[in-house]
Amino acid sequence: MAGNNLFNLKAFHDDEGLNVVVETPKGSRNKYEYDERLGLFKLGGVLLSGASFPFDFGFVPSTLGGDGDPLDVLVLMDEPAFAGCLVRTRLVGVVEAEQTERDGETTRNDRLVGVAADSRLLARVRTLEALGPDLLEEIEHFFVSYNAIKGKVFKPLGRFGPRRAMKLVEEGMKRFRRSRRKRTPAGSGKAKKRK
Repeated sequence: MAGNNLFNLKAFHDDEGLNVVVETPKGSRNKYEYDERLGLFKLGGVLLSGASFPFDFGFVPSTLGGDGDPLDVLVLMDEPAFAGCLVRTRLVGVVEAEQTERDGETTRNDRLVGVAADSRLLARVRTLEALGPDLLEEIEHFFVSYNAIKGKVFKPLGRFGPRRAMKLVEEGMKRFRRSRRKRTPAGSGKAKKRK
């Protein structure tokens, strides 16, 4: 399946828009995740009644974050997409965060925030501030509560603009390239579980 691996798509579209692969659509209680080994999307869990993803959630291909997974992105757009949809995205910022697992291990697990390049309703949004403080609080609260249900602690460290977000993507691309150089032959490693 290595030739059809979504993690290996380019991080950027030809016009410099960020490529984002949607895993979980807006409004879904089901959490979907891409399984690299199988080359398909699978159910990773179900949120409690009344809880759902506030926006489409996915990853930037050809990147790795501090937690060893592709960088996470929340994509705002006019209508929900679907699992596996490739969305050209304009970065507007990042919520930098630490995540502590049940075993006490703490890693960086930032949440990039972007707007679909083809969005009509959000065409003028270029920064996190343009989304307003209430919406940003809701986004942070979702990730805090979502992780708390799973026995994890999600601690926001700060909100930053598109320049800082772009720097994190560039660092994630470098980390991805280094990991691929070190990688064992195809088929010998186990699938990476998304968090």
